[in-house]
Parts: sequence; structure tokens; C-alpha cells
Amino acid sequence: MSQASSCHVPVLLAEVLEHLQLSAGDRVVDCTVGLGGHAAELLRRIGPAGRLVGLDLDQQNLETAGRRLAEFGRGVQLVRANFAELEDVLSQADLGRVDAILVDLGLSSNQIEDSGRGFSFAVDGPLDMRIDERLTTTASDLVNALSEKELSELIWQYSQERFSRKIARRIYQMRRDARITTTTALVRAVCSAVKVDPTSRRTKIHPATRTFLALRIAVNQELDHIRSLLAAAPRCLAAGGRLAVISFHSLEDGLVKRDFRQRQQEGVYRIITKRPLSPSAGERQANRRSRSAKLRVVQRTDQPMN
Repeated sequence: MSQASSCHVPVLLAEVLEHLQLSAGDRVVDCTVGLGGHAAELLRRIGPAGRLVGLDLDQQNLETAGRRLAEFGRGVQLVRANFAELEDVLSQADLGRVDAILVDLGLSSNQIEDSGRGFSFAVDGPLDMRIDERLTTTASDLVNALSEKELSELIWQYSQERFSRKIARRIYQMRRDARITTTTALVRAVCSAVKVDPTSRRTKIHPATRTFLALRIAVNQELDHIRSLLAAAPRCLAAGGRLAVISFHSLEDGLVKRDFRQRQQEGVYRIITKRPLSPSAGERQANRRSRSAKLRVVQRTDQPMN
């Protein structure tokens, strides 16, 4: 097992296993297989007669997950695909409707810690932020090409950053002298705009957090892909099957909450988690990145889609 996978801690694992209620022989999709932490435990629950399809856009993660899950043999199929393509993936895998779908919308630890990916404001690196390196637009491209107004609207729309106008204005001013191409340069721009020392501990949340989040969402078109997945999920679940989604910020969770409520009203789903489940105090202490996680679970009824 690689160092990355051995250090990886799947979020809300106990809650996921409890609420998916898997049985031997079940067919399962892990839409964000990452380093394989959730998938390994799902496979132990469904046993040799079960089958798991794991999706991920990150080729390095797929290779790591493949090594971690090799012990489960033919019961595992890993596919490099966006979870928005779920229906096509299941059709090509000849799997039919499945008994459970898991979606963990967080980045894996190795992606955040890899300075070359540009996801973290804590380490210097190229301002990239592509989960799938086959994409052609990077965060640096957006920061340097969008107008001041477009930048402000992007930062506000995808993160509700209350200083979005000030941040966009400062970015616009700084890039006139030189292109902003590194995470450190973007952090300087944000902190200068809000007049906070980037090395200070005055704020609980780093001042660049929301700006980085907004750019990552925009680069990877994350919200559009979540909408596509949520639309497809009822067609992919067998009656009685369950869908579990772990989100990490309010925009994601809002999409999931509204979709689940609407489909319950239509008779397509039954909501299992009346309120989202959060990590225990022990998990938050052991895994700091879990602190904002929320888990929502629904069960597919036998009601046909409209």
C-alpha cells in the first residue's frame, strides 16, 4: 500500500456503512473512489459475490486505488470518468441498476498536499486547480483573463465571499504588473485586498479559503456535474437502493438537499437522514479535514420517474 493510501482517512465511514445497509452480493458505485478508503470497506460488506464500480477523474488516484483494492479481484472495476457520466459508465459495465451509490465530494488528501496541483493556499505551487489534467483551463487562466467584474461575480457566486469586489479589484491591479501564476501570488492578492497578514492567526478561516474554493469550482465545473449526477441517480438505482452524498460546503449541500426534497415530494425517494449527519467530535479531532462534512442519504422507491 502506498504512503498516500495508508495515510488516507475516509470521512464519515461508519455513518456511510450504517446508512447504506449493504448486503452480500450487492452492486455498488463509488462515484469518487479517490484513494479507495470508502471502497475497501464497501467491498468487505458486499463480499466476493458483490460488485463495485469506482469512478474518478484523477489517474494517479485510480492507480493508487487499484493497488489498494487488488485483493478484491474481479469484484472491482475502476473507470476514469466524471460522475456526471454515471449512466454511460453503468451501461458500458453492463451493471444495470445498482443497490447503492456513494459520492464523496471532497478532494483527497494527496491532491490537497501536492503543491503541483495548486489546490492549497498553504503551499506555493502553480495556480492550476484541475482535478482532471486533461482540462485545458486552469485557475491561472481565469485569474488573468477574466475582467474585474467577471472575477468578482465568479468569487461571489461560488463562495459567497463578502469581499469579492475588493479581491477582484486587487487581482486586476496586481496582474497589470505581472501575471498571477502561483498560489502564493494569489494569496498575497487576497490578503492585500482584505488587509490581513497571510501569516497571522487572527482569523479562524484563512482569508484566501473562499477565493480558492470558487476558482476550483469554476475550473472543474463542479456544480454542473453534481446537478447531472443528481438527475441521473434515480435512473441508476434499483428500488430500495440508497444514495449517500458527502458534501463539504453550502453550495454542494444545498444542491443535494433541494434535489432530495423535490424527489421525495415526487415519490421517487424516501429521505433517510432527516438532517445531515456530521462527523463526531472524535473524528473531527482525528481528521481536521472532516470538520465541514455533511452526509445525506435517500432510498429509491419503486415509483417510476416522470
